[in-house]
Amino acid sequence: MTAVLLNRRNLLAAGGSILATGVSGLLPARAEGLAPTLSMSGGANNYIKGAAIVDRIGKGGFWMSGTVRRAGDGAPLAGQRIQIWAHTTEGREHEPQSHGATLTDKNGAFRLEIPQIIPVFGQPHGHLAYDSGEFKTVFLRPVMRSAKDTSLEAHFVLQPA
Repeated sequence: MTAVLLNRRNLLAAGGSILATGVSGLLPARAEGLAPTLSMSGGANNYIKGAAIVDRIGKGGFWMSGTVRRAGDGAPLAGQRIQIWAHTTEGREHEPQSHGATLTDKNGAFRLEIPQIIPVFGQPHGHLAYDSGEFKTVFLRPVMRSAKDTSLEAHFVLQPA
């Protein structure tokens, strides 16, 4: 067991560290000042306004999930509509059957099963949009690490419209 010597030198060093970092350096980080998510280039490609809220797109097998929080304080946003679409084993991203929407739960989380995403233009990727109107619309286009992945996450931080 290591003994901690509490002497004048150690107290002065600890006090100096607190002054250097400030008291806030000792407190847990908070979400205040959380910046809003910016729309990604290409995120709105093949977007279809008003896609239906669904339990699953096609036969499923791949999971799109994430969270929705409010800019500034990071509070989770329940009941927010997230539209999801992709180029999959069952359809191309411009086809209506490749689109669907879901709502966030009380913790601001969403999850929707879709068919396996396959590469288009060399990149396996999904599309997600927040488009409910209460906050500014955000389009995301996350790219998968591998075409063999069976899930993809995207996180939204929204600012009021």
